[in-house]
Amino acid sequence: MEATVPDIEVTTDTSRFDIETIHTFLAKSYWASAIPREVVERAIAHSLCFGALDGNRQVGFARVVSDRATFAYVCDVFVLESHRGLRVGKSLMAAIMAHPDLQGLRRIMLFTRDAHGLYAQYGFGAAQYPERLMEVLDPDPYGAGG
Repeated sequence: MEATVPDIEVTTDTSRFDIETIHTFLAKSYWASAIPREVVERAIAHSLCFGALDGNRQVGFARVVSDRATFAYVCDVFVLESHRGLRVGKSLMAAIMAHPDLQGLRRIMLFTRDAHGLYAQYGFGAAQYPERLMEVLDPDPYGAGG
């Protein structure tokens, strides 16, 4: 039996996003466990976001935090289980990398636990100078106990 690849549309039109689907997925993810809906809404409002739609159904999402001049951070990327293996992640990443506001940047970064192969196809690799990278990290920002 062969899986049928759906006709996925990637859009930055946030009025078409299913915020409930996005919040439900992120709140159960390893990186944003228990994130409040209002935080998701605020993050979407202040970021360049990409929604993957199968018809009108939200099946994937990605968010880019950027000054749109020198730097971007790709985050909150996901594809619903029902659509994994159908090139939805590739569609999202292709749209991000081709977006006119994200051209000519000095650096685009992301963190991933398990999708290195996907991101490598779009030029991502290990940090050139990991010893220069620093962070302030709150391991439990939403009180999830994690």
